[in-house]
Amino acid sequence: MKKKIVLFTIVFLSICIGYLLGSEKQTLMPSQNGTSSIKRLNLLMNYIENDYVERINTDSLVGKVIEDIVNRLDPHSVYIPAREKQSIAENMQGNFYGIGVSFFMHNDSVAIIRVLEGGPSEANGLLPGDRILIANEDTLFQKNYSSEKIMKTLKGRQGTPVNLTLYRRSEDRIIQVEMKRGVVPLPSIEARYLVDQNTGYLKINRFSQTTYQEFKAAMEKLLSDGIEQLILDLRNNPGGYLFPAKKISNAFLKKDQTIVITQSNVGEEEKSLAKGDGFFQEGKLVILVNEQSASASEIVAGAIQDNDRGWVIGRRTFGKGLVQQQMPLGNGDAVRLTTSKYFTPTGRSIQKPYNGDRDAYFEDIGNRYHNGEMADANKIPVSDSLAFKTPGGRTVYGGGGITPDHYITDTNTETEKWKTFILNSNLMNNFIFKQLDKNRRGFNELKKEELMADQYTEMLPWHKLFVSYCIEKEVEIEISEAETLKAVKSYLGLQLFGENVFNEIRNQDDIFVERAKKLLDSLKN
Repeated sequence: MKKKIVLFTIVFLSICIGYLLGSEKQTLMPSQNGTSSIKRLNLLMNYIENDYVERINTDSLVGKVIEDIVNRLDPHSVYIPAREKQSIAENMQGNFYGIGVSFFMHNDSVAIIRVLEGGPSEANGLLPGDRILIANEDTLFQKNYSSEKIMKTLKGRQGTPVNLTLYRRSEDRIIQVEMKRGVVPLPSIEARYLVDQNTGYLKINRFSQTTYQEFKAAMEKLLSDGIEQLILDLRNNPGGYLFPAKKISNAFLKKDQTIVITQSNVGEEEKSLAKGDGFFQEGKLVILVNEQSASASEIVAGAIQDNDRGWVIGRRTFGKGLVQQQMPLGNGDAVRLTTSKYFTPTGRSIQKPYNGDRDAYFEDIGNRYHNGEMADANKIPVSDSLAFKTPGGRTVYGGGGITPDHYITDTNTETEKWKTFILNSNLMNNFIFKQLDKNRRGFNELKKEELMADQYTEMLPWHKLFVSYCIEKEVEIEISEAETLKAVKSYLGLQLFGENVFNEIRNQDDIFVERAKKLLDSLKN
């Protein structure tokens, strides 16, 4: 249920190892003139393959060796084995090939929670609540399959046929559907809506290959609706590709303003400048960030802050000022290697310190709670030697993330944090599915406007049902009826109307969005 943040990255040495291990077997003898590190590794692997007393899976051993080497570099250089490469690639390319459903296992059957917009299932009439019983000749019910096994069955090459046998509970009948696997979009623009008649809200959850095209289309719609100011939400965005981050920054900046400075491994610097063709150079702008905003998110926030283009609201960002490049290792494996560093327009590095301990590096976020930073901006570590001035005279600091212009404190107790976690977990999502599943026809008549006006509250005794569900699942939680109803409303929005409505509901009382609205209103005066 926990959200996962995966920040990936990696080398000539690794490439050489992969090549040498793939060569023909041969007996190697140490050179009389000394042995390089690569030759020593090559010798060791040949000794193991030819002389070790037991048979060893050298492919697996090589993977462990490469992983260990990469782990000794920096925390963002990462070895990617072939088995993980496809899912990572799909996430970053912005789509995958399959049938396009979100599902979970319900009573040992594959139950569709949502039909993904723009995918083959939507085109072929699949509905939330449908059970997938058989896919081609694979029986999927009463098999206790993992989600990974189900996804592997439903995904496939574009255009390949998949014949589904479905049970539609709302109509109590079996349905046969013949379809072909196709492109299923994985949008990085999670939400786009009007906060008021002048203000747009746009949320980016990662920077993939399709992010800029999605961003441009979303902004064109918001601009056509008449917005003059924008709230750009980059909270919990772990980053991704540098290119869309630069393109999005360009949309906000004037000609020749610096977007980002990259420095290669040999010290060569490249400065990326705005072209002056951006379509939102004048409107008021606020960027929302938190401690999980990293990498490309920090590039955008830094470009806006350092050029005095807008305001950053939230909490200190993650602090990743390194750029990675993916390199093939053969046999489907790859490595993402840190090849350069980046600096914000004022010249500051926002990379946080790293002393070789990966665990300690990623525990930094938890330490911010322990040292009091989350509750008090004055406890953010700053160094006068890392202070920089923006053209407008604002002081900004390097050395560990983007510090927002307006800080949002987090003073929640452990009990409150646990409650928030539960209400944003799959527990609530699954609870809503089960309630919808009992009366699909009734809930399908609920309109978005009725949900937003809280007309769902009388449909069921939501609080009582959820408390009973938590007891059934052995989850301890103390929660008020108002808190239950707010979470129920957002997940009804998600399952009935999609991500956009889900975010619009969740943001109704969101302290970050409220602060952004107040700031924008004050700028009108």
